Amino acid sequence: MRKYNIKAKKGLGQHFLVDGRPLISMLNAADLSPEDEVLEIGPGLGVLTRELCRKARKVVAVEKDRQIIPILEDLTRDFENICILEADVLKLDLEELRESHFSGSFKVVANLPYYITSPIIMKIVENRHLIPLAVVMVQKEVAQRLAAKPGSKDYGILTIAVNMYADVKLVCNVGKGSFLPPPKVESAVVKILLRQEPRVQVDEEIFFKVVEAAFGERRKTLRNSLSRRLNIPGIDSEVVTNALEVAGIDPMRRGETLSIEEYAKLVDALKACADNKQP
Repeated sequence: MRKYNIKAKKGLGQHFLVDGRPLISMLNAADLSPEDEVLEIGPGLGVLTRELCRKARKVVAVEKDRQIIPILEDLTRDFENICILEADVLKLDLEELRESHFSGSFKVVANLPYYITSPIIMKIVENRHLIPLAVVMVQKEVAQRLAAKPGSKDYGILTIAVNMYADVKLVCNVGKGSFLPPPKVESAVVKILLRQEPRVQVDEEIFFKVVEAAFGERRKTLRNSLSRRLNIPGIDSEVVTNALEVAGIDPMRRGETLSIEEYAKLVDALKACADNKQP
């Protein structure tokens, strides 16, 4: 940073990794082979980038900060298997990126900017047909939410949205002192193994409406939350009560105690009860 006269930009959520230990954990979790191709998001000063270049066949590094790009190019000049793109990853079409820069599917390995972590993770999930595996460093709180179990305080909509299409494993925790400047929060590395098929076969549009309604008022019972907040034609409080009984779910439970499988069972019951009620 002194050599290139760089200061971290708060607006871009820049915290540069200066500790090699988390890198080893990330690389081990990514299980890279010489045939793998990798997308890195927010490479910063290339600490992770250079290690990826040593292990993978190709690395595409997407960096939003224009001022860092020539520095990154200088720091990776010894490698021929890297392509550095100036872009906002949230605006990138990953299908087009694959066509233009990859030979097939690619892994994602990245230290994600914390202020856009959730949208990036959801973009990875949505493009699971392109991405078999992602290893990302995120805010510890987000990592706990991703790996949470039903009934815990961290279990929520993000947990369900990701675990519907992936298996998530907490790899390691990373302290504030591993970054310059140190962030205000702890970090963690998670491994996200994407599924080509969802964990359960269900009407996904209704499924996520039910999940959102159930978590809309966490302190209320499932019956009350769904009766008040579920806005689907043909489904009223009577249908909700009947569906909970059919699904074998206690109406006094709260939304955060239901597993993905129980939500799927409830969705099927809601549809069946709504159909039975129609004249």
